[in-house]
Amino acid sequence: MATGADVRDILELTGGDNDAPISKKDFINSEKKKAKKTTEALTFKRPEGMHREVYALLYSDKKDAPPLLPSDTTQGYRTVKAKLGCKKVRPWKWMPFTNPARKDGAIFHHWRRTAEEGKDYPFARFNKTVQVPVYSEQEYQLYLHDDGWTKAETDHLFDLCKRFDLRFVVVHDRYDHQQYRKRSVEDLKERYYCICGKLMKVRAASGAEPKIYIFDAGHERRRKEQLDKLFNRTPEQVAEEEYLTTELRKIEGRKKEREKKAQDLQKLIKAADTNTELRRAEKRVSKKKLPQKRETEKPAVPETAGIKFPDFKSAGVTLRSQRMKLPSSVGQKKIKAIEQILTEQGVDLNPMTTEEIVQMFNELRSDLVLVYELKQALSNCEYEQQMLRHRYEALLKAGGGGGGGGGFQGVVTVSTPQAAEPNVGNSGSVTPCTPGGDQIIDVVGAPLTPNSVIGRARRASGSACV
Repeated sequence: MATGADVRDILELTGGDNDAPISKKDFINSEKKKAKKTTEALTFKRPEGMHREVYALLYSDKKDAPPLLPSDTTQGYRTVKAKLGCKKVRPWKWMPFTNPARKDGAIFHHWRRTAEEGKDYPFARFNKTVQVPVYSEQEYQLYLHDDGWTKAETDHLFDLCKRFDLRFVVVHDRYDHQQYRKRSVEDLKERYYCICGKLMKVRAASGAEPKIYIFDAGHERRRKEQLDKLFNRTPEQVAEEEYLTTELRKIEGRKKEREKKAQDLQKLIKAADTNTELRRAEKRVSKKKLPQKRETEKPAVPETAGIKFPDFKSAGVTLRSQRMKLPSSVGQKKIKAIEQILTEQGVDLNPMTTEEIVQMFNELRSDLVLVYELKQALSNCEYEQQMLRHRYEALLKAGGGGGGGGGFQGVVTVSTPQAAEPNVGNSGSVTPCTPGGDQIIDVVGAPLTPNSVIGRARRASGSACV
């Protein structure tokens, strides 16, 4: 027969010390007691020493258990204490010591291990002293005598150098200027290093050449004078120096720019001459009927001459029309200029791509680009010439017509005979021009940019050549 304890065990009800009879209340509150028991089972206690914020990161809103992480359960989150051994503590003793670096025999006291008693002071090895040479009376009379220095003054100098480890500023401050002559730091250095050099020469072994330090007192004095002048400059002088430095940089930049323009112009002229020689060589070969030697007798053309077309020497099938395609290095302005000239001359822009036509068409466009660059360079030179001539006239007016007043800085006048100067217009025709003035070379003029005002330059050159 089932008892009350069996019923409670089946309904998962907790029983007390005395088994009371089952009532209606036990069945109604059975679910609440079960939930309370489950909640109490999932409750975790915050470890001792862990902060509340850290524990909240491990504990979610669903009251899940914190993740299992490897930890030292013996110490937990408390501060680890020092692990002291069981060995015997080494004894310390208050004992006196002397510093070998001191010559006064002072005695000091400090705590030290008993095992280190009697050892030298460990910090004495850091005391580094300068070896100041010592001379005898005979050496001084034979090699070190100087009319400007007495032996007593020299001894006083070497004594201070030894005491203050060649700190000549301190030596100069402690120097006895009342008993001896007033000396500067350079004078003291010069005397000291002069004596050191002479002693090294005298005491050196026969046949050996010792390295002697030579102190240049004059250079040191000039250096300090320059530093004094540099330090005592006024704000106006500093501003003037900065202005002159800026102008010097501008002059150097303009000089480099002009040199680069001159090099580019020389390349263009050389390319034109090379193309002329190439045409002459081709005519000679055609007259001798030796087309097979045409490539061998062809002179080398610089890469900057005209257009450099790519060579299709790779394996595979290629179209001959690809050799007529202009490379990407040619700008849009040059391409439009080539097309305009070909259209004006009645040349087809896409001719039949035979071997001979492709080669001649490429050479024609290369020559057109070279002529275009030469015309542009000539226009730039004409523009610069006109600007320099106008600047020269303005300087003449500002200087009173005679070049006085300091108005000609940076302008050099070169007298040249009145020769005919070519003037190339838009159509490419050449007209003689005889300027009536001198040729002006500006070394420090402002950099010229004629590309934006080509029309004005051409009009100025036309008015000057009437």
